[in-house]
Amino acid sequence: MKLGVSKTVEVGGKTISIESGKLAKQADGSVVVKMNDTMLLAAVVSNNEVNGDVDFMPLTVDYREKYTATGRFPGGFFKREARPSEDEILVMRLVDRALRPLFPDDYHGDTQVMIQLISSDKVDMPDALACLAASAAIAVSDIPFNGPVSEVRVARINGEFCINPTFEELANADLDMVVAATKENIMMVEGEMSEVSEETMIEAIQVAHDAIRLEIECIETLAGEFEKASTKREYEHERSDDDLKNAIHEFAYQKCYDIAKQGLEDKAKRSELFSEVLDTFKETLSEEDLDEKDFLIKQYYKKTQKEAVRRVLLDEGIRLDGRKTTEIRPIWSEVNYLPGAHGSSVFTRGETQSLTALTLGSTLDEQLIDGAISKRTEPFLLHYNFPPFSTGEARPIRGTSRREIGHGNLALRALKPVVPSKPENPYTIRLVSDILESNGSSSMATVCAGTLALMDGGVKIKSPVSGIAMGLITDGENFSILSDILGDEDHLGDMDFKVTGTENGITACQMDIKVDGLPYEVLKQALYQAKDGRLHILREMMQTIDTPNSDYKSHVPRIHSFEIPEDCIGAVIGPGGKVIQEIQKETGATVSISDSENNVAICEIFAPDKDSMDDCFKRIDTIVNPPTAEVGETYDGKVKSLMPYGAFVEVVPGTDGLLHVSEIDWKRVEKVEDHLKEGEIVQVKVLNKDPKTGKLKLSRKVLLPKPEKKDEPVRS
Repeated sequence: MKLGVSKTVEVGGKTISIESGKLAKQADGSVVVKMNDTMLLAAVVSNNEVNGDVDFMPLTVDYREKYTATGRFPGGFFKREARPSEDEILVMRLVDRALRPLFPDDYHGDTQVMIQLISSDKVDMPDALACLAASAAIAVSDIPFNGPVSEVRVARINGEFCINPTFEELANADLDMVVAATKENIMMVEGEMSEVSEETMIEAIQVAHDAIRLEIECIETLAGEFEKASTKREYEHERSDDDLKNAIHEFAYQKCYDIAKQGLEDKAKRSELFSEVLDTFKETLSEEDLDEKDFLIKQYYKKTQKEAVRRVLLDEGIRLDGRKTTEIRPIWSEVNYLPGAHGSSVFTRGETQSLTALTLGSTLDEQLIDGAISKRTEPFLLHYNFPPFSTGEARPIRGTSRREIGHGNLALRALKPVVPSKPENPYTIRLVSDILESNGSSSMATVCAGTLALMDGGVKIKSPVSGIAMGLITDGENFSILSDILGDEDHLGDMDFKVTGTENGITACQMDIKVDGLPYEVLKQALYQAKDGRLHILREMMQTIDTPNSDYKSHVPRIHSFEIPEDCIGAVIGPGGKVIQEIQKETGATVSISDSENNVAICEIFAPDKDSMDDCFKRIDTIVNPPTAEVGETYDGKVKSLMPYGAFVEVVPGTDGLLHVSEIDWKRVEKVEDHLKEGEIVQVKVLNKDPKTGKLKLSRKVLLPKPEKKDEPVRS
């Protein structure tokens, strides 16, 4: 008996199959997506009933990479998959952001989409298939959905666009984006790139969209094979009261319109005035109505407020805080704010503020990523923290949120193209952005603050990076694109489009659409308006610091790599490691020497500070390039051994001289050990050098003040 139905599609030169009806049949919908030997299982379940009043879509997207997919054991004591990794969480967000806008506004059934990597060839990238699998699973179910939607990865390699590249191919790309779309419209974009133009980015999205249309046609063909997919379930997830809705609209619309039209900069004041309107309306109702209809009152008021704010912007061009649509909020910034950090900055734009600190470490500080597909280390880390006080709230903190991971990853991708790699930058870099105030665009504030902190820390970034969040308000016919959106404009608007870049081009982007798609004409205008905005922000940042500091701060650990000749390795290490151990002990630095290639070896010094680094390097350099002792010159020599007739002093590494007992002091020296000790550093002068043997004659006393002769007494 044949189980399941399978359809195939050719995308980017690779065959993708989508199969349903074979695995996980008790789910509302399930599919297996396969490309070569990489396989994803996606299953979706949605509850028919809603418990209590709900005004949002309770969607959960879960993505997990099974270690069995690559024949590996999980790390750790328990040897089983545990909590999701940051890479898995980022895939969850990619899928969630593509699916969520396409569920009907009034559908509130608790919905769970689970995607599992069940096989991997370690060649093809599974995250490019995750949304395709999720969307196909919904398509073969009876769950209401305004799809299908799909995602592909698009990369530019050697000037050519490639759909769903392999891991190896992606390593050579200068553009890497994941694009989600329906047949008609773009829904989500996220990616990083090496300072590309707006035209290149738009072209990449169009190439991706062409591939997505092929996948959607395949999903639709598959769904046509399942009877339950043709008739979506009936539901009623919202209570309604038309009389109450009309009463609130009549009472509050004009009042909200007038408040929005004032263009108040103060977020708290605006919130207070909007709340007063709602409270005033509630005073017209009985206690019984308030208890019974409180949920509906809040929902209808939110919709009325949203409509009023949007109409003010579309009809009169007035934003909530009074700015023009292209105007950026006031900016101020400061560097070197935290003296103990290796670099720091404060970046404030309007009521959004990031305090970012830089830490520089060695290769031992790199982040180990031990996943099902790959095991690698990351030398550049960026962590984003969003504490409750940043929005004036008090709420529980339950670990790092998915939002914090996503925002941190976006800022990381924005800065990564400009951070130099080894050997130009020998450090492991960690940036930590703490959002101290938030009213929109906190991830973009992190990008700006991160740039400033890197330059303050002396990291030689290729170009400064700034970021801006763009918004959109549309009624279907008219639209207005907003630069540097507020938090309220994000909640009330139809798009959140973040763009980062240097003066030369775009380095990262992230776009979420809250309406059914975005026409290319609007996307183009948003990109060019974003360019003007981020260049303005960049100019403001440059008034604080415009180039990286010439050196790292004095308390920064120092790393220095340099070549030494193969025949000098033994001299640096010394017998049994005596020389190198002594250098490390006395300087506090750590020295490592690699195996020699082509008659040279790489010597790396990791020192706790600049003084330690300079001291260690000087000692090794002196061994590798020993100076010669010159007659008449003064040296700080090390006493190597004591003899009854004097001491042998190492003037320069490998060259000793005799400091005769008569040259130790102007006074008569009975015992050498009363004046000198082995290992002591003494200042000596080279008196002469035997031309045949090269032996040096040293003097200490000539560098000491000569005592005056006492007058002899007169004899009678």
